[in-house]
Amino acid sequence: MKLLMRICFIFACLFISCFMWLHLNREERSLKDKETKTAEGVQPKGDDTKESKKEKKQLVHIKRSNGKDVTIELEEYLIGVVGSEMPASFAKEALKAQAVAARTFVAKRNFEVDDTTASQVFQDDSQLKQVWKESYDENKKRIEEAVTETQGEVLTYQGELITAAFFSSCNGYTNNSEDYWSNSSPYLRSVESAWDKSVALNTQTKEFSLVDFSNVLGFQNTVKSIGKPEYYKNGYVKSIVIDGIKFSGREIREALSLRSSAFEIKLNKQTVHITTEGFGHGIGMSQYGAKAMAEAGYDYKKILKHYYTDVEITAL
Repeated sequence: MKLLMRICFIFACLFISCFMWLHLNREERSLKDKETKTAEGVQPKGDDTKESKKEKKQLVHIKRSNGKDVTIELEEYLIGVVGSEMPASFAKEALKAQAVAARTFVAKRNFEVDDTTASQVFQDDSQLKQVWKESYDENKKRIEEAVTETQGEVLTYQGELITAAFFSSCNGYTNNSEDYWSNSSPYLRSVESAWDKSVALNTQTKEFSLVDFSNVLGFQNTVKSIGKPEYYKNGYVKSIVIDGIKFSGREIREALSLRSSAFEIKLNKQTVHITTEGFGHGIGMSQYGAKAMAEAGYDYKKILKHYYTDVEITAL
């Protein structure tokens, strides 16, 4: 009996020893496999990858005036736009408002633009150096800060990107989009911008000979009568009748290369005098209005929400 118990005990010890050897050998192989995968760049689940993928940069395709097509990163493009469209000396909050408007504008165009006023004026770094000369470093820093501090921000209305139109200055009120363009936009409403009234050279008079005036407007004979303009409530010309032909304020502005469609017109014998107030189409954000608001302590978000009705500032 004792012999049988000894035999059973020996077999039990052998069984336990074999089981423990197999288990330890399996763990060792598993650990080696994990170390090999890690060394080859395969990270264990749950570990952070040191070489994580960098966020893809948004690119802008630009048709340059010199005939070349270039593609650059969005933030670099915005530096060239803000530096071209607004004086770098303007208060930072105005520059930031311009940066958000410019980013929204190019995003609305699906990042396909030219470098003229048909899209947004853009100058590359070499061009900005020529324009700014000794002020280049200071101006570039100001513009870069405005773009960086608003990075990724755009303007939306009911979840959609807006057409972020802007202009230099106005007659004290911005224009409704449909009063100059053909379409009405709920966020491009006429709002007060009284600051513009104090802008230097905001009111200018342009003089035409009656013969030139007639020719430019397409008349075969010299104009004999110029009616009194019909105005919108905000002071922009709605229409005017000249020798029985009705013109819109926009048609007169563009034909005669006037600064604004907010104008008065006088015929003095053989000379036509046209006095304009403001500079630009008057739709969206007034740049000089933004400057004045920034100087008065408004931040860029309040500036944007003043000029663009009921919009939200969201991430691109």
